[in-house]
Amino acid sequence: MVEDRTFGNRMFNAINYLLLTVIALITILPFIHIVAGSFTTNAELAAKRFVLIPTQWSFDAYTFIFSTNTIMRAMAVSVGITLFGTLFSMLLTSLMAYGLARKDLDGRRFLNLFVVITMLFHGGLIPTFIVVKNLGLINSYASLILPAAISAFNMIILRSFFQNIPDGLEESARIDGCSDFGTLFRIVLPLSMPALATISLFYAVTYWNTYSNAIFYLSDSDKWPIQVLLRQIVVLASGFESDASLDSTVPPPDQAVKMAVIVVSTLPILIVYPFLQKHFAKGALVGSIKG
Repeated sequence: MVEDRTFGNRMFNAINYLLLTVIALITILPFIHIVAGSFTTNAELAAKRFVLIPTQWSFDAYTFIFSTNTIMRAMAVSVGITLFGTLFSMLLTSLMAYGLARKDLDGRRFLNLFVVITMLFHGGLIPTFIVVKNLGLINSYASLILPAAISAFNMIILRSFFQNIPDGLEESARIDGCSDFGTLFRIVLPLSMPALATISLFYAVTYWNTYSNAIFYLSDSDKWPIQVLLRQIVVLASGFESDASLDSTVPPPDQAVKMAVIVVSTLPILIVYPFLQKHFAKGALVGSIKG
């Protein structure tokens, strides 16, 4: 019986390892293809269609992309929007989540229900545009930050995490003379680092991938974030048409440029993620236990 059970465990583990290996390969192969394709010539891409290791290395795609300072300016815009937007969103989300996590808050159930309703119903694109326009935010970076300042989903996760903190800690802080803000910033937030890291990553990815709002609200091409500018590069590489925002004399390699665009736009988030990975799963799971 023991031998059969051991054999069954070994077979189960072997099948699991095999399935996980196959899934991992299916997941990582497209990324390898994109990175390899960005260093490949168009002729090789047209001949093979799927490249994992280039036979002839070429940096023409990256030479085309970085042949103008427009890319660096757009990168700086995206980094600024991501940093300031994430900090601003985390401040507002933490304040709101802490308030709704307080059991002695009057109207707590109604406010929580009101937040959930915003996840199900949205005013729509045109009403949002009218609000942004009437507030005078058109063609300003605030139009990319304020409309996305608080995510109801992120706030609920953080509120649930705050609810898991023992009440005794907050009561001790109040006995020692801490105000509500002091309790939040000195006790609650330091104990909530896994959840804060998780929500910060959610917000950072949202701001970094800002695309549609930038198209709608920014008319000045000098203020475009990297996602919008990279779209223009793809259009230019596909149609070989001149563009006012890209003053480049380097001929664009069509398919390789598109793949280099993907690499450039995803690399910053891929660099940041490993530093937050140890907090990511814990923060998302623990914050979703109670609600």
